[in-house]
Amino acid sequence: MKRKIICLAMAAVLSLSLVACGDDSSNSSKKGASSDQGASSQVANKDKPLVWFNRQPSNSSTGELDMTALSFNDGTYYVGFDANQGAELQGTMVKEYLEANIDKIDRNGDGVIGYVLAIGDIGHNDSIARTRGVRKALGTGVDKDGSINSEPVGTNTDGSAKAVKDGSLEAGGKKYVVRELASQEMKNSAGATWDAATAGNAIGTWSSSFGKDIDVVVSNNDGMGMSMFNAWSKDNKVPTFGYDANNDAVAAIAEGYGGTISQHADVQAYLTLRVLRNALDGVDVDTGIGKEDEAGNTLSDDVYVYNADERSYYALNVAVTADNYKDFTDSTKVYEPVSKQLDESKHATKKVWLNIYNASDNFLSSTYQPLLQNYDDLLNLDVDYIGGDGQTESNITNRLGNPGQYDAFAINMVKTDNAASYTALLSQ
Repeated sequence: MKRKIICLAMAAVLSLSLVACGDDSSNSSKKGASSDQGASSQVANKDKPLVWFNRQPSNSSTGELDMTALSFNDGTYYVGFDANQGAELQGTMVKEYLEANIDKIDRNGDGVIGYVLAIGDIGHNDSIARTRGVRKALGTGVDKDGSINSEPVGTNTDGSAKAVKDGSLEAGGKKYVVRELASQEMKNSAGATWDAATAGNAIGTWSSSFGKDIDVVVSNNDGMGMSMFNAWSKDNKVPTFGYDANNDAVAAIAEGYGGTISQHADVQAYLTLRVLRNALDGVDVDTGIGKEDEAGNTLSDDVYVYNADERSYYALNVAVTADNYKDFTDSTKVYEPVSKQLDESKHATKKVWLNIYNASDNFLSSTYQPLLQNYDDLLNLDVDYIGGDGQTESNITNRLGNPGQYDAFAINMVKTDNAASYTALLSQ
């Protein structure tokens, strides 16, 4: 069950839970904003609502959640998506495509279905899950400490790598070997991960060395997947599978892109800001989520789940293939069930600091942020969007020099281990 936050009706009491931050006098000037009548009240930064999103505070080696960060204060939550459900869905999508199109998959007729894998970030829970999901579905995964090994193999054209094994697939009355020919973390020379340009270079190297053996291209996200698709696999008619359902990837399905996974970014972006809105209003955190708000906004339980023990909201994933891609052509459209404007007289405008770990990240910059910018108006939130370089935490934290001017925070870390870099600033 979701934790309940007592909703206080009296404006004088509401002012104790609503934030009147630092020198942000603009909030107190909002017409009809009864929640700002106590604007002189100060709320410590450490007590302000905080949402971690997209990158869950956790140990990058073990995946263990950082519950200290996730329970920083009573208004702290994580918003992301169900990584394991999405990973299994991606793996299943690839396998089912192979089975349905086996007659044209084995390009050189050697009886081996060879695939290459672009890994986003070896220390990122989502990347780890997606690698494991593909290997599990294709039978190429090997056990390591009770889980499927998610390490990159480099080059494995002879099948001798220890991090994977040869799988098998029966289709069209024939049995095939499935082999991960190559995989690597797509990290550029400056240290940025999930790097599309690096993936484009990688497929160039792989294709020049053993291109005739590559039957399938799989990527941890669409940014890298589309880079490889445009650089090589589109012209060579090699199906490519990604993740995120970015607009360009969805459109490319009509041109041979094998498929992608929608992680319901529209739901995630809404949750990211809605959880903050509810905490700022001092209402039940489930308002406008599982419980309809006064404007009629609500989410059905088939698009998200909430894990109270992890203080985390997870959007559910949907496979996007040639069968349904036309339903996903606009990834920046707000989700209709939560598209109604809140009354500003009851939900006064509040100021939020929000960062994107890498301003060049395809999914976050072209899909997630535009959605956030649509929802911030609907939820009466004045959001400052900060774009990082994808390499160093300090590039972001250095721009959080005056947290007192904000009412709430939404944080997307460079590395999942680094939550303390932010909470330390808010605790000063």
